[in-house]
Amino acid sequence: MTGIEELPPVEIPGHRASGLGSDDHPMRIMTRRAAGLAPGGWDAEARGRVETIFDELSGEWHTRTSHQRTAVVLDALDRGGVTGGGVAVELGSGIGNYSSLLAERFHTVAAVDLSLGMLRLAPAAPATRIQADAADLPFRAGCADAVVLVNALLFPAEVDRVLAPDGPVAWVNSSGDQTPIHLRSEEVAAVLPGEWRGVASRAGQGSWCVLRRV
Repeated sequence: MTGIEELPPVEIPGHRASGLGSDDHPMRIMTRRAAGLAPGGWDAEARGRVETIFDELSGEWHTRTSHQRTAVVLDALDRGGVTGGGVAVELGSGIGNYSSLLAERFHTVAAVDLSLGMLRLAPAAPATRIQADAADLPFRAGCADAVVLVNALLFPAEVDRVLAPDGPVAWVNSSGDQTPIHLRSEEVAAVLPGEWRGVASRAGQGSWCVLRRV
């Protein structure tokens, strides 16, 4: 049985939602398609559209960073028990806003993004930058001690494949349900293969869950 314990929310002063999320937002539609929750699935056309969108956004992506958004990610890692290990796979790493947080906990951070425009603006360290489609990751099965997705498309089968048997999946939406790339915690648990259990909460306007296999 899959179960998620809802932890008390925490306040993050000054944190405001982006106000961009809606069911008809192009990236919300792509999120649900990638996760297998909407018709259409993931194909070359979808991949090209998403890659183009984020290449075009890369030059102004730094304006979307804030201490408050970082606090949402930190809350997920801390209260979700993502304490560290050998390898963390960070999917949808963008310009590297959160890679350093993972590098403080993991020996190696493999930061993956589809957009070369984003990766070119990311620092060379402390993460290893990899351009790849998260629907077909260039990693061996079970190599990741944790998989972390901050406002990133979820491809359930690939996350399940690369994650070590006892590793956590951390799913973070920095603006909660106003995040264009958004899934509810229950949806994340439902689409991952097998049975999962974990914790979820809200931090400021953000939401997150950390799940582990049962």
